[in-house]
Amino acid sequence: QVQLVESGGGLVQAGGSRRLSCAASGRNFSDYDMGWFRQPPGDEREFVATISRSGTSTYYADSVKGRFTISKDNAKSAVYLQMNSLKPADTAVYYCYAKNPVLGTYWGQGTQVAVPA
Repeated sequence: QVQLVESGGGLVQAGGSRRLSCAASGRNFSDYDMGWFRQPPGDEREFVATISRSGTSTYYADSVKGRFTISKDNAKSAVYLQMNSLKPADTAVYYCYAKNPVLGTYWGQGTQVAVPA
């Protein structure tokens, strides 16, 4: 089992940057693909970015491509989301997840990011 705790959310001006962190505890962190989803106010949860177990492959939603960067530190059992050029449309609760087809999928509690218009 994996426990995930996100941090780094807050109020950010449009055009600004923010880095979200997701700290994992439990066994076998390096066995999981990691990623981020987000849920805008009044909307459904949507995919943001994912990174492979080794950290060598990444994939992004079109809406964040070129602005967000996901990274993973297996030694620290952490995954990060660097967000640049933030827009009001990026306002959401951001959730970290860990996924393994055998071991299961785990979610954090979320961290709020607000980018006022």
